[in-house]
Amino acid sequence: MLSTEPFDLSKSSQVFINLSADELIQHALENGEGTLAASGALVARTGKYTGRTPKDKCVVREPSSEDHIWWDNNAEISLDHFNDLRKKAQGKLDGKKLYVVDTYGGADPTHRIKARFIVEKAWHALFIRTLLIRPSAEELKTFTPDWTILDLSTESLDPAVDKTRGDAVIALNFAEQMVLIMGTQYAGEMKKSVFTILNYLLPLKGVMSMHCSANVGPAGDTALFFGLSGTGKTTLSADPERFLIGDDEHGWSEDGIFNFEGGCYAKCINLTEEGEPQIYRAIRHGSVLENVIMHDGVPDYTDSTITENTRCAYPVDFIDGAVIPSVGGHPKNIVFLTCDAYGVLPPISRLTPEQTMYHFLNGYTAKVAGTEAGVKEPQATFSTCFGAPFLPLRPKVYAELLREKIEKHGAKVWLVNTGWSGGGYGEGERMKLAYTRALLRAALSGELDSVEFVTEPIFGLSIPTECPGVPAEILNPRQTWRDPSAYDAKATELRNMFEANFKKFTD
Repeated sequence: MLSTEPFDLSKSSQVFINLSADELIQHALENGEGTLAASGALVARTGKYTGRTPKDKCVVREPSSEDHIWWDNNAEISLDHFNDLRKKAQGKLDGKKLYVVDTYGGADPTHRIKARFIVEKAWHALFIRTLLIRPSAEELKTFTPDWTILDLSTESLDPAVDKTRGDAVIALNFAEQMVLIMGTQYAGEMKKSVFTILNYLLPLKGVMSMHCSANVGPAGDTALFFGLSGTGKTTLSADPERFLIGDDEHGWSEDGIFNFEGGCYAKCINLTEEGEPQIYRAIRHGSVLENVIMHDGVPDYTDSTITENTRCAYPVDFIDGAVIPSVGGHPKNIVFLTCDAYGVLPPISRLTPEQTMYHFLNGYTAKVAGTEAGVKEPQATFSTCFGAPFLPLRPKVYAELLREKIEKHGAKVWLVNTGWSGGGYGEGERMKLAYTRALLRAALSGELDSVEFVTEPIFGLSIPTECPGVPAEILNPRQTWRDPSAYDAKATELRNMFEANFKKFTD
């Protein structure tokens, strides 16, 4: 089966192909790659890199993709340079124990890709087997990959010798349908490589690719939740009153919504059973905890000693009532999630078509102190289409596809602030999860359709005057600030940031 690989594995010491989850857990323990939590979850560390390293991601520049790639957003690497790194990687395979995992990217058979992963670590094999879609035993018999992803996570590079930006690299070659990852043990790079591939392939054939979670209500109404890391995509889509389609990456075709993945990748910082019961209970045998501090086998989700980006990977069917296969109808509601650390955006507002494009292209959220080294106060972050690091194509492609599909299927669009209220970070308070859930419940059920809306003057957003289960005074953020003039100044400051960022899209 491996004779047609773009990488020669014949000199590797051992090659394990498509092991089960139980077998991979046993290998990881025997290899000293991790430990078991009391719940049965495998606990692993990612070393130096506890998150993605965007500066080390690059795309091969070659004629077939020249006209498509958004080069202002994607670092380029020459084919010769890629081949040099590929040759170096091939030399590192000799004598290595390797794991091969065959997966699908995409729950819709019409639009999926077949991705083969070759990895060094058993826990990485378990991770990607969990995060992507697992072919059946019958399908594996004839599995021939479209794409091959080689992840040599422990093989660091020397920038002076290898001409790379750092000691890691994530290099995508669209023409040869290959990804090379070296020097980072952060497993999320593998799943995001497949997301980047699908973000390249699908829009070129009219399928919208999206950095969003999705769920469906008892009446069959699908909802999408766009947002950057930490805004609540995973948390809010795991709703006991609705059924989960997926937590992070989806496509929107002529037939409806489909998940790209077969698993979820939740942030664990400050996780509690009371606040996020479905996620909390999904952390069991078969799931993977990353960089979580343990005390006698019990995870301490409040401890960010290693990183605030503690994570858990688990199969989507670990969530009660998850939709299998992970597909749904055309969405009736679309939610843009933002964590506004300035505390000036309303907890929910209804967007016009023009505002929808404005906020989709801006993709705003805010970093807060402690989330990254050097961040001492809130910093506005604008990530185009709520996923700029994963967008190979120009923003116009994604924006026009989204606009066309919203117009065709009549979806309502909402902006939801899961960040601060009553003041910014350090002054106000984080929006209560219970309030956000109540607002979403009212929006998705249609309850807000019969409520009076008013327009706030600074952003021009339409906000409800009441909502069941939510104090009316928090719906207008200006009313939650002790000093309304301070609110006006901060809101104007953020609006100016929005306008400055949007200028790059005005053509």
